[in-house]
This record gives sequence, structure tokens and C-alpha cells, in this order.
Amino acid sequence: MNKPFLHSVAEDIYNRFGNDLADIAIIFNNKRPITYLKKHLADVYGKAIWSPQFFTIQEFFKQASDAAEASQLSQFFYLFQLHNEQLVAEGAEPETLEEFYPIAEIILSDFGQLDYELVDIDSIYMELYDTTKIDITFQHFTAEQQYFIRQFWQSFSIAGHSGLQQRFLKLWKRLPKLYKAFKQKLTQEKQINYPTLYRNLVEGHVAHPNFIQRYKKVLFVGFNALSKAEVHLFQKWQEEGRALFYFDADAYYMDDVQQEAGLFIRRNIKSYGLVNALGESPNILGNRNTIVQLYACTGKNSQTKILHDVLEASGLSDQSAAILLADESLLVPLLQSLPDVKPNITTGYPLTQSPIYGLLNLWMDVQEEISHHHRLKIPFQYIETFVNHPLTSVAIAERERLLKDITDKQLFEVDIDMVTIASSVFPRFFKPLANPSVLIPTLVHLLDSLLVSIAAQDRISQIDSNLLIETKKVLNQLKQGIDNIAPTSIAFQIGLIRKAIAPINSAIEGDPLNGLQIMGLLESRCLNFDQVYILGANEGVLPKTSNSPTFLPNSLRQAYDLPILENQDALSAYLFYRHFQYSNGLHVFYNSLVDESSTGEESRFVKQLQFESNFHFVVHTQQQPIRFPENSKELVIPKEGAIWHQLWNTFIVEKKKLAATALTTYLQSPLQFFLKYVAEIKEPPTISHEFEMNRLGTVIHNVMETLLKPYKGFADFTPTKVLKTKLPEIDELVVREIGLQYHTEITSVDVLNSMQRIMHKIASAYINVYLQYDMEHYKAFRIIELENTEDYTFDFPMLINGKEETIRLFGIIDRVDEVLTHDNQVRTRIVDYKTGGDSVEFKNLEKVFAPNTENKALIQTLFYAYVFEQVTGRKQLEPHLYVARRMREEGTLFHSKEFLEAETLTLVKEEFTTFLRSTLEEIFNPDIPFKHSPESKVYPSDPYTLFYRNAVEDVEE
Repeated sequence: MNKPFLHSVAEDIYNRFGNDLADIAIIFNNKRPITYLKKHLADVYGKAIWSPQFFTIQEFFKQASDAAEASQLSQFFYLFQLHNEQLVAEGAEPETLEEFYPIAEIILSDFGQLDYELVDIDSIYMELYDTTKIDITFQHFTAEQQYFIRQFWQSFSIAGHSGLQQRFLKLWKRLPKLYKAFKQKLTQEKQINYPTLYRNLVEGHVAHPNFIQRYKKVLFVGFNALSKAEVHLFQKWQEEGRALFYFDADAYYMDDVQQEAGLFIRRNIKSYGLVNALGESPNILGNRNTIVQLYACTGKNSQTKILHDVLEASGLSDQSAAILLADESLLVPLLQSLPDVKPNITTGYPLTQSPIYGLLNLWMDVQEEISHHHRLKIPFQYIETFVNHPLTSVAIAERERLLKDITDKQLFEVDIDMVTIASSVFPRFFKPLANPSVLIPTLVHLLDSLLVSIAAQDRISQIDSNLLIETKKVLNQLKQGIDNIAPTSIAFQIGLIRKAIAPINSAIEGDPLNGLQIMGLLESRCLNFDQVYILGANEGVLPKTSNSPTFLPNSLRQAYDLPILENQDALSAYLFYRHFQYSNGLHVFYNSLVDESSTGEESRFVKQLQFESNFHFVVHTQQQPIRFPENSKELVIPKEGAIWHQLWNTFIVEKKKLAATALTTYLQSPLQFFLKYVAEIKEPPTISHEFEMNRLGTVIHNVMETLLKPYKGFADFTPTKVLKTKLPEIDELVVREIGLQYHTEITSVDVLNSMQRIMHKIASAYINVYLQYDMEHYKAFRIIELENTEDYTFDFPMLINGKEETIRLFGIIDRVDEVLTHDNQVRTRIVDYKTGGDSVEFKNLEKVFAPNTENKALIQTLFYAYVFEQVTGRKQLEPHLYVARRMREEGTLFHSKEFLEAETLTLVKEEFTTFLRSTLEEIFNPDIPFKHSPESKVYPSDPYTLFYRNAVEDVEE
């Protein structure tokens, strides 16, 4: 690395002052360079000396005043009160905090700039529609400045003003009065802000105007863009022989007026007459032909991943190194991508990226719901987030109990009265506030509890500690300001809190002199490193393409020489170029991907250096090859060892009952059968955001049972016309059953949520169709069995490895009845209700009695019929399927070309028994593994898809 700027400063200090440094003050723009200059002074002197005094520019100027510094929040509340006083005096309605907050920050920023630039308040806020008045009032301005002022006021001279213009003009008239009242308020409170201090220092309105006389010499190091106030003071002190200036510049951009990087230092030296203590600027940058590594990365965060590889390859030697963030939003992905190093980070870890903010934000969301909107229920996601948050310390048993309760009841919204979390460090997290005034104290108490909890569990990190303390400090300032004004709503306080705590961050301290330094570009002023890695060097980011919000239009800013976007460009160019003067290793990263937030272009500063300088740019374009993952091996479960033992033990020894759904599951996917019924891998309980057909089916089954149960066991037939009297009961029964399904007592449709209302409508309509069908097609009925899930089991004989064993079949009988047709025939039926897309039609039995069956409903109904007939001795049960959407057109009796009745039914049942036996024997055949059939239809809701997505077809030998 070329000799660092601060080392040159240290040598000059040694040559000028020798050992007499005690009364020397050294001033920087920020604190970061102080440590570095101390090191260089120690290296140059090589012995112990009396240290000079170091200050930032604001700390130095603060010595001129005894007033306390007014916090940003205090200034906001002062401005709010004064603005409302003016509105009342004008006969207008005062504004609420909510209305005023968005413009307060802009007004304070504008007032600050006007003070820094020593602009006369009365002149800039004058109303000048008449251009002749502009010529007279601003005759001391240049013709160009007068043109800019005319340009601004001409937009208001057109006949009539729009509503927006009228509002702006009213505020414009008010601003000079507001400015003066604001300054008076600060004086009354014995407070000051830095812009006021700067203006007062220039005008001599400070307690200690000659404070600089305390020092033999004051050295201003590394300054670039100066405000008018700084220029005035610097010129004065230079003339008095009290100040020296050290400008870090290079002839490459100083001597070329086209180079924006030299704009401010050229102005400081040539226009303002400030003398660079280091003499003429060297031409280092123009003579360098160093290699610059330029990385075009495919994505914003990809820059940090590529940097990881570059750092790993470099080995992170003893050379000084710094990562400079042109885009500071890259800090968190950078920290997640760094190799094993201990960085020193002054950019600061943002509160908004920490788990602490996640918890505070959640609490504010909850309070907005229950305390501001007075809602009695909250979305279940709030509770789910809270109990799973790492800082809430909810006991595992309590978390599982609460989530199970919510899942069982499928509660999209949870009654806050049922939320009790005793084991957490925040047991009152979901309790509403008594009134808006306790919002901030409650939040502060939450922070205190959090601090105690984190400290008790482990040694609290410096980051968390800093974040918690800074957040408390800001909240206390907010509370003090809010207490002095009219009551505010909870929603507004929450909005204000979010804005106030968003900028909070915590430095991640390491060794400020050694190792890897991480900072923003602005913080790198005066500093030099052997290896520099610049992240986020995109056009639109470096330099930024937007200004801060302001009420001072660009034309007026140009007229009064206030900062404009071009000034920002010049400062960014300087901060970027200066690293090319010194560093040996230059690495620049940018996002080459074009999206809504990125142009995909490198900064124009990079292009300028490529075109104009002697640097050799080596461009590395990230090649993101399209890689298809290797096909994972198909999951095939052989029936051996523990698998066979589990299968045998479960069904043959322990006689676990095998139901029809297990059989159809096997036909659809033998692997899914293994997962569900052998390995017993359960799908995790969840709150479903989609309509649940299985729950709808349960509601329909149970309501049908309730309606028909009074007629069960009658010796005589009951006329179907009695079912007409049941129709009015359906709605109420469905509502009650939905409540039972969700473990909640529901007595009215009004209490149902939107999903439950849909379920209510469908279930009621389906049940109406079922009863109407029975009344239309049959004269009378006799119920033999209803919804029996206990009594129908049968030990089915089969051969396993040549030896006869039995497996226990289990039939769930929805409904068995005898019906009297209109031509007086008695038919015995087994009925199954279906809510999906099942059909009573099928093409041929070969496709039904086969793997991946074409009609699961027929398999299941024949299964139920077989078990029922074996247990009861009844024969000729006709399989009927009630599918509301199709039963009017297709009927309810299964059929292909022929209906399943009489002899056809007998033959089909015999075929089914043979198929059942062969399928069960296949399940227990150790030579046939459990594997998925790729031809099987996989439904989107199938939770086991992941296990058999690599299924392949069997190749026939």
C-alpha cells in the first residue's frame, strides 16, 4: 500500500510541532480515524508523548455552548406544539400527531440545512410572484441564481392554484414564523441542536465564542464537503493563524474540473482559500496501473457469497483489509457469509434484523388488534409465532398443548381469553392495555423482562445488550414527549415507536486496527487499507439516485447554493476514488442481475476509471451453471429384518385391524401403505387454510346418523315421507356438528367463520339431496345399522409363506337398511356417503380389482359389505354410494354395463374375495417390497409425496 493519508498527517505533525502536542486539537468528521491517527503518531514518534486532544467536529463545536443537546424526538414534539399554536392563531383546526408526523421530519431537515448554509430565513421564504420584485430583492444574487428563483415562483403565478399548491403556500407562509418560534423554544428550554449551534457560532451568539483560544493549534483532518457555516469559521480561524487543514486529495481529480470527485476539495482550496497543510496533491491515482478485480454477481446477496470465496482464497494475511458497504443493507447477508474471522463492524447491526425486534413488533401487532381495535380474537399465527420465538422461553409442554388445542379446533382466530402462557417470561403478552398511556411503559417492562431472561439463560451478548438499552432510551424519550401533549391513540403511538426504533443499531466491536474491518463508504473517510473489498457498487446505489424529502424545491436550492443531488454524486465519487490512491488489492462487487430494484449495471465511477485511468480491470462474471439435481434413488422398503418384524407383529400377532382405506391406500401406493400403517409416520397437525373435505364428510355422516337414529331397529317399515319433517332440522344440526368438529360450542350460523359457513352451506345442501332422493325413490325404509365403528371385525384367512394365518378386517358401517321400492320390492343395501368426485360408474372389473384402482369407492363399499355379511350372515347386500352431485343422474347403485344386483352382484363379490385375498397375501409377501407405483395419481394435499417422488416403473424382464 502507498503511504496512508494519516501517516502523512502524523509525519507533518511531527515536523511542525515536535513533542509539543499537549495543546493541539485534532478534529475529524467522525470517530473512526482517531484510533488510526494515534497509531500512526506512535509509529512516527517511536516513543511516549503527550497526546493531542481529539474531537469530532460536533464535539469540538459543542464546547462553544453550555446548552444541552435536544434529542430528535424532543425537537419533533416542540415543533408539533408550535405548529398547532400557529394553526389556532390562524383560525384553523390544529393537526393531530398522526397528521403532522410525516412532514415534521422534512421541516426539521430543511431548517437544519438552512442553518448550516447560513441562509436568511426571511428571504428564502418570501412570496415573490412579481419578477420585478425578484430583481430588486435579490440584486446581490447572480443572474443564474435570480433565474432559479423566478423559475420556482412562476409555477405559482398562473391564474388560480390547485388544492395542493394552496396547501403548500399556507405551509410556506407559516414556516418562517415556525422557524423563529422553534429557535425561541430551544433557547427557553436551554437546549440546542447542531444546526443552530453552527449558525450561532458564526453569528457570535454562543456562551464561549472564543473557545478555540484554549488550543495552540487546531488541525482539521480529512474534511471534504463543507457547509457555509464551516467555511466561514475555517476561513476566520485560518486568518487568525489558529487552524491547519489536511485535505486527502489526488491531482488526478483535483486538476481536472470534469472530475466530480474533486469538486469539494477544489472549492475548499481554490474558492475558499483554505490551505492544504500537506502541500500540492500528489498524482498517485493517475500513475497507477494496478489490477482491479471486478466481480459481476448474479444477485444482490450473491456478492457476499462470492466475497466469501475470495476471502478464503486470499487466506486473510497480516495485511490490513476492509469491506466497504456501498449498499449497507448487505450487512446481514455479509455477516452470514463471512469465513471464520473476527470482524470489527462499526456500521452497526440493525435492531430491525434482530430477534428482539421480531418480538417487539409482534407485541405491537397484537396490541393494535386487541387494545386499539378492541378485537376479542387474534389470528392464530400470532400465537404460533410467539410460542416458537427463541426469546419467549415457553415450556415445551405448554407450547404443544396450546398448539394442539388450536389445531384440533382449527381456530383461524383465537379468543384472547383462552390464551394463557404461564411458563413464558411474558405471561401478559396477549392481555389488552387498560388505556393508551400505559403502552410505552408496558413495552419498557417487556424489554426489562427480556434483559433479565437473556442474562439468566446465558451471558448476554454485547449486541443484544446495546440494542435493548438504546431501545429503552428511545422509548423513554418518546414517553416524555407524548405525556406533554394531548392523548394519542394506540395505533399512532405504535407507528411512532416503529419509526423511532427502526434506526437503532449496535456496533459489533472487534480490533479497530487489525483484522477485517467492515464499514460504510462514508465511514472510510481518511482511512486506507492494503486490501479493499467494495460491495454494492451498482449504478443507482453508488451514487444514490434520490434525495432526501424536502419542501425546498431544486430551483431554490440551486439559487441559495444548498445541497442538491449533484453534490451527493461528487461526495460519493470522492469516497470511492480515494481508495484507488492507496490500496494494493482492489476488489469491486456489483449485482449484474436486472430486477425491480437493480439496473444490473456497475457504478458509472467504475466505468469512468475503466475508460480514463491506467488501472487494469479484470472482470469476473459469475457463471451460475444450470444444474439439475442428480436423480435420487427411489425409496424401496424391503420386507426384511425390523420391517418384516413390525409388519408381522402389527397385523398378525397383535391383530391390528385393517380397514378399507388401508386396502385402497395399498392399491394406490404400497409405499404410502407402509409409511402410514406400518411405520406409522403421521402427518404433523396444522391449521388448514383450505377447505377440508374429510371434515365435511364427518359432519355429513354424523348429521345423517342423528336424523335416522330414531328409526333404527324398528321391525316395521317407516314411510319415507316422515323424512320431510326432518328437513327443517338440518341447518341447526349441521351448525351444532361443525361446533363439535372444532371443539367449540356453536349455536348460531352467525358465529361461524367464513370457512365454516361454506362447510355449513355444502353439508346442508348435500343432506337435503340425500333425504329428497330417499323420499322420491322409495316408499318406506327400515334401518338395520348406522355408523357402527366397533362391532364389525372378521379374521380373514390367507397364506403367508405357505402357512395359513389370519388378518383382522374391520368394517365401518355407515348405513345398512332395507328399502321398499315403488313397485313393492324389498332391497337390502349398504350405503356409503361421499363428498368428493367419486362415481357409481366403472368401466370393467379388471381395472377396479387392480393396483391403482379406477374406483376406490366400489372397493371400499364391497369391503364393508363383505365384512358385514361375514359377521351377520346376511347376504345380497347391494353396494350403494350417495354422491350428492351425481346421484340424480347416475343413481346410487354401482354399475358398468349391468347394475350390481342379483346374480351379477354374487359373481362380483366372489371376484372381490379372490382379489382381497391375493392383495393381502401380496402385502405379506417378503419377496415384494413396498414401493410406489409411478402411474398412481398423486394429490396436491398428499403429505407423503416427498417419499415417493423418485418412483420409477418396474422394467419387465
